[in-house]
Amino acid sequence: MSILSNRTALVTGASRGLGRATATLLAKHGARVIVHYGVNRDAADQVVAQIVGSGGQADAIGADLASADGPNLLAEAVKALGLERLDVIVASAGIGEYKAFEEETIESFDRHFAINVRAPFFLIQQLLPLLGDGSSVVLLSSVVARVAFEGGSVYSASKGAIEVLTRNLAKELGPRGIRVNAIAPGATNTDMAAAFLGTTEGREHIKGLQALKRIGEPDDIADAILFLASDQSRWIDGRSIETSGGANL
Repeated sequence: MSILSNRTALVTGASRGLGRATATLLAKHGARVIVHYGVNRDAADQVVAQIVGSGGQADAIGADLASADGPNLLAEAVKALGLERLDVIVASAGIGEYKAFEEETIESFDRHFAINVRAPFFLIQQLLPLLGDGSSVVLLSSVVARVAFEGGSVYSASKGAIEVLTRNLAKELGPRGIRVNAIAPGATNTDMAAAFLGTTEGREHIKGLQALKRIGEPDDIADAILFLASDQSRWIDGRSIETSGGANL
């Protein structure tokens, strides 16, 4: 049997990048996957079609996680599917913009924390009735929660908040048998990292910071998320696992 057979997983931000790679991998290993998207329904439908075409099960649900009621609307849509329980939540939806400190705005600050921190916090809260013994929550942190990058104060602060949230939610939800962990990727070949990886010079600079001299791919991160989603990590809780190719050692 596949390691996620008879389980249901919600992956936010699953229409692209890390979320898409994660959704298709969890489905490959037996999970029924709820593919959340923010604005691009066509992309989400493509992910669902890919999963169903490979013999899996998937549903697409849209919600704007930047809005105050977005997490609640997503939770209500998930509940409307008639699930008896939810086994996995992967909160991969996020934004990351790099600006000089003096150029940052209140709007940018609020949007980062709304999507990167507030959304997963209240989504998990609203879905607690479906979570139970053996459920796994995986949050998305970043290597920037550990090391400083120029122009990254707001994004880094939001990911630092995720590190703290991971530990606190693990403490609070552990008695229910719900594990909460985080994955902290380094620079990964997605559109979010285009500012760093869009040029040969940028890619070489990033590789120079890493022990492993290549650029990370979405599948590298998805494999680590699969581990945390499965019972193979059943004794890991409240931890953040860095997946950065050994960045800034």
